[in-house]
Amino acid sequence: MKQRLYFLLIVFAGWLPVLAIQKPIFMLYHYNLAEGCTFAEWIKVVLYGLRLDCTIAGYITVFPLLCTILSVWAPGVYLRKAMKIYFGVIALLVAMVFAGDIALYTFWGFRLDATVLFYIQFPSGAAISIPVGLLVWQAILVTVYAFVTIWMFNTLIVPAMPVTPVKRRTLSTLVCFVMGGLLFLPIRGSITTSTANVGMVYFSNKQFLNHSAINPVFSLIASLFKQQDFASQFQFFAEEKREKLFHSLLPPLSADSVYRSADKKVELLNTKRPNILLIILESFSANAVEATGGDAGVTPALNRLSQEGVLFTNIYANSFRTDRGLVSVLNGYPAQPTTSIMKYPAKSQTLPSLSKSLIPEGYTAEMLYGGDINYTNMRSYFYSAGYGKIVSQASFPITERLNKWGANDDVTFRYLYQSLAERKDTSALLFSTFLTLSSHEPFEVPYHRLEHPYLNSVAFTDSCIGHFIDKLKETPLWKDLLVIFVADHGFRYPEHLKEYEPARYHIPVLWVGGAVKEPMRIETIASQTDLVATLLGQLDIPHGDFLFSKDILDRRYPAFSFYTFSNGFGFVDATGVSAHDNDGDLSFFHLPKEGGPARIAYGKALLQTLYDDLGHR
Repeated sequence: MKQRLYFLLIVFAGWLPVLAIQKPIFMLYHYNLAEGCTFAEWIKVVLYGLRLDCTIAGYITVFPLLCTILSVWAPGVYLRKAMKIYFGVIALLVAMVFAGDIALYTFWGFRLDATVLFYIQFPSGAAISIPVGLLVWQAILVTVYAFVTIWMFNTLIVPAMPVTPVKRRTLSTLVCFVMGGLLFLPIRGSITTSTANVGMVYFSNKQFLNHSAINPVFSLIASLFKQQDFASQFQFFAEEKREKLFHSLLPPLSADSVYRSADKKVELLNTKRPNILLIILESFSANAVEATGGDAGVTPALNRLSQEGVLFTNIYANSFRTDRGLVSVLNGYPAQPTTSIMKYPAKSQTLPSLSKSLIPEGYTAEMLYGGDINYTNMRSYFYSAGYGKIVSQASFPITERLNKWGANDDVTFRYLYQSLAERKDTSALLFSTFLTLSSHEPFEVPYHRLEHPYLNSVAFTDSCIGHFIDKLKETPLWKDLLVIFVADHGFRYPEHLKEYEPARYHIPVLWVGGAVKEPMRIETIASQTDLVATLLGQLDIPHGDFLFSKDILDRRYPAFSFYTFSNGFGFVDATGVSAHDNDGDLSFFHLPKEGGPARIAYGKALLQTLYDDLGHR
């Protein structure tokens, strides 16, 4: 019996170094983020991370425990063969998760969670975002990591599994069950009321160190169990306090209310019923647009147009992915930090939308996207949002789909111009939405003006914008046309930006066209979600059913912005900015510190309200 207990002990213990070594490898891989970390901090990452490593090692040891119990009653070498197969499969899965996590952190800034499962439903779209060289390195990492792990277990651990009969079978079985009970402790992660969670390994005010300590397998598994019962998540406050905080930010409106008095109205348009063209710019960061404080010389067309239209200089995206940004822009619905409502068509179809509000006013809604419209449930989402016509990459010949995502922006802008210029039914008002794609990773565009790949792709789309608008001005449509440019999300540029910093989410919003009354700069702090209420407010169309969207031009709304990252949020208002990590229940970023608790409270109230609403849809 001692041999069997010894075998279970070394199985559990054997996985700990295999999992622990991931931490220094992760930090070395992201050496630019680890710069300045002390030796003591490296050690703490490993030591604190052992808590979740023990949890995963406990889960992995369950099957060997069952096999050990079986060996008491049916001994034989077949059990060692089963162990070799089991450890081989587990080693490969752990290696794949580790390699995928370490690569995606470069782009996403958070450890692997259930988000990735949403995107690998569309493997072609996910793969083209990753450079070939990176795929090769990750394949090498998977191979080496899995090979070393399999060799270690086959050589040192599997031979230790007893396969001979025992005399006291009943007693040995009871001892194994006791061992199983002890194994439950590391799986649970604690002997107190709390159970294993990602926040257990947090120990520093440096977010990268906390992230480095997380076990990616645990992070992925834990997030999977948070995908359904939304209404029970993020219950920060009692209902009365949540309601008070939330309504101090977003007062409740009746569905037919515009919530703006005539004497305070700021008129941006010279017509109440313009044709509307909404251009959603892929990955356009305000840091790349000079007009919004970004780098000079990247976007000359937008810079020029900003002098002709209404420029919103202080707008923040709600998230970091297109599927979430689309919902924020078109539905006025904040992005969720642990999921995406677009992956739940039954829920997303219940959302109010800009197109649903415009159609009863005589508008027809059309959607243009040069990529795969089936990616991330976009087709069902757009139809549910009220769009009657959808044009995607299938409408373009293969010779024009030169971008890995589909048709480049020069192709789609040309198509858009032709469809507008040749429009036959001018009696119906037009609401057309266009999602660009050329400024998406891997930034491969037929344009070579700037050395930086991301900036060059932005410059390419900007050149397409300039050419498109100049031609559009020559058409009769321009007189009553409102063109709105808004980014779906920002981008990590400059590269040193952390995923929680507001500059990561700062985006340009620009209104131009013959329908614009006069040039103007609006510096009010606002969110991407506020576009819906602001536009409908200008058109005198009720927006009370958009719970999370506020009219930027109505001074009775407080000026603030709310954005989310992986299981965390940021809140920006006139007092400053704060960020909160829900995994560690840690408010780790305040600029300035004064006002931080109040900002966090407002952000928590928003998040709690969001998930209450999501859970009941």
